[in-house]
Amino acid sequence: MTTITCVEDFRQLYKKRVPKMFYDYAESGSYTESTFRRNEADFQNVSIRQRVGIDITNIDTRTTMAGASARIPVAFAPVGMLGIQNAAGEIKVAKAARDFGVPFILSTMSICSMEQVKEATGEPFWFQLYVVKDRDFVRDLIHRAKAIGCSGLVVTMDLSMLGQRHKDVKNQLSIRPNLKNMLNIATKPRWAMEMAKTPYKSFGNVIGHAKNVDDLSSLLTWAVEMVDPSLDWDDIEWIRKEWGGPIILKGIMDVEDARIAADMGIDTMVVSNHGGRQLDGAASSISLLPQIADAVGERVELLLDSGVRTGADIFRARALGASGVLLGRAMVYELGAMGQPGIEKLLEILEKELRTTMGLAGKTSMAWITKDDVF
Repeated sequence: MTTITCVEDFRQLYKKRVPKMFYDYAESGSYTESTFRRNEADFQNVSIRQRVGIDITNIDTRTTMAGASARIPVAFAPVGMLGIQNAAGEIKVAKAARDFGVPFILSTMSICSMEQVKEATGEPFWFQLYVVKDRDFVRDLIHRAKAIGCSGLVVTMDLSMLGQRHKDVKNQLSIRPNLKNMLNIATKPRWAMEMAKTPYKSFGNVIGHAKNVDDLSSLLTWAVEMVDPSLDWDDIEWIRKEWGGPIILKGIMDVEDARIAADMGIDTMVVSNHGGRQLDGAASSISLLPQIADAVGERVELLLDSGVRTGADIFRARALGASGVLLGRAMVYELGAMGQPGIEKLLEILEKELRTTMGLAGKTSMAWITKDDVF
């Protein structure tokens, strides 16, 4: 195997190991993909101040994110269908996160159910909530998450309308593959054998729980019809009451929206454009982070996702106002390439990159990284 030194190495291996339709599902953005590309590229526009003559013998990368301890300022983002990228994918990522010491967020559209992940890991995690038209189902999800001890509720705000990813349409992406996709799967025997053996083949949070969703066929119809364009701030208040604790709002990309959320008493929000998968033409998350931090950063804890690939990117986000970052695609690359060992390797790489960046920037504690450290 080629020596793995960075996230890009994993991406190339991931592309070789999973069926094309699932690789394209992860590695794509909406329409022209301008925002998808901008997310990663704009990190390079943020330069880091190099400092010398400072004792950097002891570097501490530990921090907290939304009240959770983290060995490095990283959490694994909620990504749907991880269990299709790699058999039992959600459980594998959750175990790696638990063992390393960073938060894991389970998607509503996961293959493994929240109960299965909790049974496999024995540890609390954060649950990500999609707000669909069926509010009884939404209420059931919230109370199931409470019942198993989920320690955080992440509410996704930017999916009240679906952005089109051209690659998914051209691949005819489906959980029931067509002939073209079946032929491609035949070229990925390792993936196919693992998927054949795993007991986790369903959408465990939805099938058997949502009204009239009893199998994969009914799920497909439900998933399209349940997208709710009426989601508004009143719904967030209702969710807070049902949950009974702090929530994390994901998908904030505007200062005005950030102020509305802060005025409501929201504790944590994620500056995120959904990885460039929704509004094509939106700004990158990292370019808007400083504005949002200036507006509400003293009242609300900010996290950031979309485009994070290196330890230096984590440093940049921290300097510009985020207490930590969420990893989406980087997580998928490693999971699809190598399963749980890939996730473990990813965390080791990011920790090393972050420590190196901090040392060469003259910082030995996360608390000492500020906007003066970048330009």
